[in-house]
Amino acid sequence: MAKPLLKIQRYFRRKPVRFFSLILLYLTAGSLVFLHSGFAGDSGPGAQGGRDSVVALEMGSRTSSSDGRGLGIMRRVFKETRRSGRRYGPPWMKKTDHETERRGGDYTSNWNRALKGRNAKDIDDGRAKYIGCYIDDTQKRALRGVSFFDYKKMTVFRCQDNCAERGYMYAGLEFGAECYCGHKIQAPNSSESECNMECKGEKSNLCGGANRLSIYRLELSQESARRYGSAIFKGCFHRPDNVTLALPFSAVIQNMSVDKCVDMCTEREKSLAVLAGDQCHCGFPTPLFSLHEPEDEAMCLNHCHGEEFESCGNDKYFVVYQTQVQDNRCMDRHFLPTHSKQLVALASFPGAGNTWARHLIELATGFYTGSYYFDGSLYNKGFKGERDHWRSGRTICIKTHESGKKEIEAFDSSILMIRNPYKALMAEFNRKYGGHIGFASQAHWKGKEWPEFVKNYAPWWASHTLDWLHYGKNVHVVHFENLKRDLFSQLKGMVQFLGLKVSEDRLLCVEGQKDGNFKRSGLRKLEYDPYTPEMRASINELIRTVDAALKKRKMPGAPDEYMPR
Repeated sequence: MAKPLLKIQRYFRRKPVRFFSLILLYLTAGSLVFLHSGFAGDSGPGAQGGRDSVVALEMGSRTSSSDGRGLGIMRRVFKETRRSGRRYGPPWMKKTDHETERRGGDYTSNWNRALKGRNAKDIDDGRAKYIGCYIDDTQKRALRGVSFFDYKKMTVFRCQDNCAERGYMYAGLEFGAECYCGHKIQAPNSSESECNMECKGEKSNLCGGANRLSIYRLELSQESARRYGSAIFKGCFHRPDNVTLALPFSAVIQNMSVDKCVDMCTEREKSLAVLAGDQCHCGFPTPLFSLHEPEDEAMCLNHCHGEEFESCGNDKYFVVYQTQVQDNRCMDRHFLPTHSKQLVALASFPGAGNTWARHLIELATGFYTGSYYFDGSLYNKGFKGERDHWRSGRTICIKTHESGKKEIEAFDSSILMIRNPYKALMAEFNRKYGGHIGFASQAHWKGKEWPEFVKNYAPWWASHTLDWLHYGKNVHVVHFENLKRDLFSQLKGMVQFLGLKVSEDRLLCVEGQKDGNFKRSGLRKLEYDPYTPEMRASINELIRTVDAALKKRKMPGAPDEYMPR
């Protein structure tokens, strides 16, 4: 035995390249076997063997059969629902029992039959109403919007939150770990006893069963943006005085549907698709058609000729959708043509929306913003003023989180961003441990980092605002919540404070793409309150201090939502 081993040793000593090549091949083969076992091993919904959770995989309809549930996670990644399966129409589109029977595919009106045996808490928790247990066919889904799975931490709240953020009316849970969203239920209900699987993330609740969905009807949609396929429903609006000027392109479409109008306007590279009976208008938001005065959605209740469950508006009231086309009227940005001698600060406590405000200001003014610091990741995302020295005078305003007399008096004026401390602290904690649009891990939230962070940063939230109010020379206060709620007028005031002429077309363009790449997804929001009673008592006292300081300077106090008063 020793002689063969000796021969092999001598062979590789003479040919070291071959030896290392063999080692490399061995390691490569081992890696492939490991990866294969990870994807094709225990992949059924009941598997426990060390599976990592699958977070937020966007999907439409599943193509695997119920017999193939153990073929691996990769088989569970789907594309958006086929175009033939897309259904448009705002939530107020109601169907009679006769229409349901005639169509034979929409079972939304049957929800009340499934409520028997459920108590009031199960039916309505203030966020959603339980509808019932429904059959889910893998070839023809009951809910045909996006989907996501989490085989370790799925909860009812998480599924509801995920679907609500995307504007869907219904959220359904299956196999204890799968979440499906949709605008209507397209399957019959089944016995409640068949939805018998516990949620992976909370054993106290049921999350459907084998090919059975526990479905909830969502009461609220985050930020009132309702998404239908590739378009976003904007609302019902009165016909503009001059349609030709407001919406320059239009055409009559036979068998009109939302899908056809959205496709036509997308091809014409317009951001708005406007339905008025059998006419489709395309254009951009302008002062002639600003979308600032929505009408009662019932005024647009008029069935499309090509799709009876969609609304196409009429001659007086238009149904409006936003397409995926980017409005380029506010995308050009430059450095200031001449160096400014006035230094304007964009000051805020960390986590108060400074990066988002920079994005809005750059789009609204056409000029880059600067920074007291340098962040390479922000520079790579388009903030070209990030590399300039903050005193260069080439940027319209300068981001800063500094406080203290010397730092504040270096600026000639300032826009002071203030945000609810409860939200700001959590946002900064996420940024510190997860990046600008990332999230802190559960270990950070539940470990010693979070209490220590609140202890150190909460007093800074108050002192930062108090310092700028005391030492600032010319301070324009903007509350994050007000900017989010009334972007047009708040941003207009900021542009005027910067001494620039306001372009309403640019502001309307900004409204259509206000989020940019700087908004965190709602998929990983905490499902519990991280603040202890002691933390809340301390923060509430800080809010009262800031509120009094604002009022002392004849400014509006802290918004009511900061804390109950």
